[in-house]
Amino acid sequence: MPGTSEEEERTRFEALVAEAAAVSVDGWDFSWLDGRATEQRPSWGYAHAMAERLGRARAALDIQTGGGEVLASAPKLPPLTVATESWPPNIARATALLHPLGAVVVADADEPPLPFGDAAFDLVVSRHPVTTWWAEIARVLKPSGTYFSQQVGPASVFELVEYFLGPQPPEARGARDPQRARADAEAAGLEVVDLRLETLRTEFFDIGAVVYFLRKVIWMVPGFTVEQYRPQLAALHHLIETEGPFVAHTTRFLIEARKPQQP
Repeated sequence: MPGTSEEEERTRFEALVAEAAAVSVDGWDFSWLDGRATEQRPSWGYAHAMAERLGRARAALDIQTGGGEVLASAPKLPPLTVATESWPPNIARATALLHPLGAVVVADADEPPLPFGDAAFDLVVSRHPVTTWWAEIARVLKPSGTYFSQQVGPASVFELVEYFLGPQPPEARGARDPQRARADAEAAGLEVVDLRLETLRTEFFDIGAVVYFLRKVIWMVPGFTVEQYRPQLAALHHLIETEGPFVAHTTRFLIEARKPQQP
């Protein structure tokens, strides 16, 4: 902020960091960032499109549901709805949110195999999965069943990642390539019927938003702690205070794949 003394800036830095370090990061609700950060949303409107598909399904699975917030936003769930999650705080949160809606939450390690029989679901959804196990998705889908997912794309928010970790190698920048997802889906026997990629503007308006984001999205800067990165945080705080929001770019892709009818 123009005209702010070094002592005032340092005091504000400590207050913002302490607040963001103390708040809970359970679940997948980012409402704490309201007014502190903004992220453009993809044009396809994942939650609405997912809800439409859930409304037509008879048996659905939400993989890596987080705290269940996205699934719970659907106005109508299928008669059989199951969600998986691996992190204990999220399992508890999702159970409390989804059980009253008739959905069952299953604790799962997010590694193959999925704890379900073959051809168990006509719809599988997942928003921002850490890993997509395509062979398992194909196995649990019924013939003509659909996998519908919004995923993090390549080099997402890498302006922030590289601020803390330095330049990343080409294999890191090229990971999560949607064309690789297409190839892996097809190798598992699925037909990709929709694949879209968008780059979206993200802004962080204060250092507390950065701390909260990195605590919540733990794979961005693995092992992030305030103490380990305090000098970089202080420098970034000064940059935001004097020059305005820190701007990064999020990438997202939408993929929809279907399991062919058996001959």
